[in-house]
Amino acid sequence: MSIAELRSLSKGKSRPARQETPDNKAAVFFLAPWILGALLLLIGPILMSLYLSFTDYNLLEPATFTDLDNIQRMISDTRLHKSIIVTLTYVAVGVPLQLIAALGLALLLDSGMRGLTFYRSAFYLPSLLGSSVAIAALWRLIFGAEGLFNTVLNSLGFDSTTSWIGHPDTALGTIILLHVWTFGSPMVIFLAGLRQIPREYYEAASTDGAGKLRQFRSITVPLLTPIIFFNLVLAVINSFSAFTQAFIVSNGTGGPADSTLFYTLYLYQEGFQAFRMGYASALAWLLVLIIGVLTAINFWLSKFWVHYED
Repeated sequence: MSIAELRSLSKGKSRPARQETPDNKAAVFFLAPWILGALLLLIGPILMSLYLSFTDYNLLEPATFTDLDNIQRMISDTRLHKSIIVTLTYVAVGVPLQLIAALGLALLLDSGMRGLTFYRSAFYLPSLLGSSVAIAALWRLIFGAEGLFNTVLNSLGFDSTTSWIGHPDTALGTIILLHVWTFGSPMVIFLAGLRQIPREYYEAASTDGAGKLRQFRSITVPLLTPIIFFNLVLAVINSFSAFTQAFIVSNGTGGPADSTLFYTLYLYQEGFQAFRMGYASALAWLLVLIIGVLTAINFWLSKFWVHYED
């Protein structure tokens, strides 16, 4: 076929209809408040904080760029090292105990007890109140020298006059106990996960002679590992950002002997008490790095113990 014939055939063919480009003006208009808010209230402050982390800034004078001085100060800052140890201890002890308590109560509620709705709401209430100033102040009174805890011990025959929040060996333990008490949120998530496990699995295991403990170890835990992993990641992140409890219980000092000097509390002291906002910004970014690394480690380890149905 000649070139002329090919040209004549191509001219006879109808061209496809031109697709109209969608008009996204309405979508952009409705998303504009969110986009503007994200730029002004989220992305802008994040970038500003990153810049301030390399400066010497006291909120009253212009920021002075200091290169890596804040990072060098972190290496030799003994109170920073103490705050990291305290926070890691709080996370390593408080998170497992909270998840164990949450899972235990979820199993109890899933056993078919009466008044499930009431107990579920009652057990969830501490999660709403646990991080409040009022509960932290109440906790300080309970574990004071003349608090309710010592009153109960004295009534049982123990002569106790110790201020549990005022002793370096027990102050952190009282805050960990408060953290464990706020088990409501992971408990509700565990309960939802337990409701998704088919009952046929337990019936088949019971028919084969498996007891409750064997069913829990071989059925409940493997099928619940995605929920356990989800609660674990959230609990670690929330524990590293804990502030109110330590601030109220220790009067903002992190005492006694810096035994309750949480990382966030030390960051607050440097930024809003000592007015070293540049150094506080560097501490904030170090906290982001720590949480990011621990979260990445949790995700990497999850492939060894988290089991999905597919």
